[in-house]
Amino acid sequence: MSEHSERSVVVERTSSGQFVATNARGGSISFGTSSASDQNIGFTPVELFLAAIGGCTAVDVDVATGRHAEPTRFSVTVTGDKVSDDLGNHMTNLKAAFTVQFPDDEGAERARAILPRAVQASHDRLCTVSRTVEIGTPVTTTVNNT
Repeated sequence: MSEHSERSVVVERTSSGQFVATNARGGSISFGTSSASDQNIGFTPVELFLAAIGGCTAVDVDVATGRHAEPTRFSVTVTGDKVSDDLGNHMTNLKAAFTVQFPDDEGAERARAILPRAVQASHDRLCTVSRTVEIGTPVTTTVNNT
């Protein structure tokens, strides 16, 4: 493990059912599960999870293809089914579908040609988020003395 391998966020409650996650660099994102009509437009934790999968793999693929051509369209739709069974609540059938288009200019043919390999490389080795899900990593929880 490298010296600077640890990553962290702090999640704080801001009101009933509402939270904000802040990273070490000061970036933050609000989310929650409140059903109040004025607070029902944000992300839920499950949607953040799906966004993390899509965002991680999108970054990998963009780096690989963007060297050759600037896309005219680049989106990743991540879907899954939330289930509750003998294993508890969890997601199944996770899928990430890329829609990427390039202009008809120099480099675009190369970008289109490497797109499938870039998506596969992200899935197989590069995307930390989806690799962690696929490998299966235990999560340890503790309660600090307050």
